[in-house]
Order: sequence, then C-alpha cells, then structure tokens
Amino acid sequence: MREYPFELALCAHLEATTDRVVARQIGAGVHAPGNRVLDVVCVEPGPEFEERAALTSETIPPLAVESEAGVGRARPWRDAVDASADHARRVVDRAVEVGFFERERRGGREYVRQVARYPDWVGRLVGVENKPDLGDPGDLETQLRKDVSLALVDEIVLATESYVTRAHRNRLPDEVGIWRFDPETGEREVVREAEPLATDEAGVELLDVHPGRTDVRVAGADAKARRRRRMAERAYGKGWRPDALPACAEAAVRDGGLPHCRWKGTVVDPRECGPACPGHDPADPPEFDADAERDDRSPWVADPEGRARRQAGLDRFG
Repeated sequence: MREYPFELALCAHLEATTDRVVARQIGAGVHAPGNRVLDVVCVEPGPEFEERAALTSETIPPLAVESEAGVGRARPWRDAVDASADHARRVVDRAVEVGFFERERRGGREYVRQVARYPDWVGRLVGVENKPDLGDPGDLETQLRKDVSLALVDEIVLATESYVTRAHRNRLPDEVGIWRFDPETGEREVVREAEPLATDEAGVELLDVHPGRTDVRVAGADAKARRRRRMAERAYGKGWRPDALPACAEAAVRDGGLPHCRWKGTVVDPRECGPACPGHDPADPPEFDADAERDDRSPWVADPEGRARRQAGLDRFG
C-alpha cells in the first residue's frame, strides 16, 4: 500500500484504540521546524486536558500562548506579542477569532487579555514514521536518527506493513519502536517497544548533511519544551482527516474519515482523484461531518461549552 492511505488507516486505528489526540504531518524541529516533519503525532492528555478542550477546538496561535497578555492583565495589542507589527496583528486577530483573546478599547487604544489561563494539558508525545514498504526505505535511517538525537518526542516509532527482519531492526537506532500494521484488517503488532527519549534534556538537532560535513545545533531543554507545546497545540487543532473528500460518485467515507473509492476498492488520496481516473464519475463529495466524527471518537471537543460552533466548519465536507 502507498504511504498516504497507510497513514490515514493507521491514524484511524490509533484514534479508535487509544485515548490520544492523533494528527498528521507535524513539524518536529526546534531551530528548523520544517526540516523534519513527523508523519503522525499522538498527544496523550495531560493533567489539565479538560481545561484545554474547553477553550477552543482550534489551534491557538503559539505567540498568543507565549504573549505578555495574561488573564487579569490587559496589554496594548502591539506590546503583547513579540513579532513585527503585521505578524502581531495577525496573531491577535486569530487569537480573538478562536476565543483565546478578548479585546477592549481604552482611550482609543486596543488592549487584549487571555480569556483563561493556558493549561498544562500536554502529556507524552509519540511520533510515528510511516514506511509501509521497507524494501524502499529512502532516508528512513537518517530521519529516525534525527528524532533520537533531538529527543523532542517521548517515543519514536516506525510503522510498516512489511515483515521486519533482524537486518531491518539492526539498521535502526535501538530507541526506535517498531509496529507492523495491516491497514486492511487494522491489526497492529508491536515488534519492538520504543525506549523513552530524554525530552527534558538538551538535544542535538541535525540541520543539514554535506559531503564530509554535518551541520548540527544544540537545542536546550526550554526551547524543546516550547516546541513540544507548539507541536501538541498544532496537533489538537489539525487532527488527521483530509481537508476534502473526492468529488466522485464512487467516493465513500469509512472508519470515521477514510476517503474510500468503491471503484478501486481502497483508501485514496482526494488530491489525486479526478477526470484522469478511468473510474471517475463527477458528483458532489459524500456528506460527512468530520468534526462530529472526531468529537465522537477522540478526546477532542468540537463545541466547547459556552462557545458557538463556527458555521464554516459545519459544511466543510458537505
């Protein structure tokens, strides 16, 4: 199976069998966040998870969380966010939109404050690298060594559909766990348990590799903690379901969000569905309420108490 449908099937399985918040494609670097993107990130709820779920179903802008605007302390919007004026304006507007900031006018100036204290809601982070076919590993070993060296997640796991040989295991860092997952049956075998990584200590981030030289940079414990919170916050708002479903009469939805093609008999990537497919039959996408499914199947809350659901989200897949 190709990596995209494998990834979606694994996310659906993890959401159904754990109490974690599951999300896809989350940046996992400190100094260069886009330099490493984890296929799947699972966030285990921490001690104040319910308080976080009550705030908003969306991702709260990181700079709003890290701002000088407290719960009982309103600050001029420009002083609250450490960024350029244009960027700070976007952060403030978004924080107000998702319900984390409220604003008021004083003498013609705009002030902002947090509506509630940002809670300690993040437990353990588990990162998953998907490689259905170990016969075509690509940069797998380098990617996993990056994760172990930086230790940004508490555990890193390789998920594959292939039979895992001793040679495969020996090529991977000892700390990496291994799952063998069958996307058709949903069966997951733990071939090797992951070892805990030192997330509360400094790590080494691999930035680039050149002939005869490797560029690295140390990431301190505080910087890692900030990035972990940002990863978890992004995962909470993003989830794993695709943004759109195929506009085809052969399209259906299975297992809480998997875009399935009846003509091909498999999970498909909606971005690749269209007139070029011999089985394409133009039609409206299947009706599906992604927020309702996620709310029902995970700890994430679609409609936090006291906040009206955004109308834009009601028909996202309709």
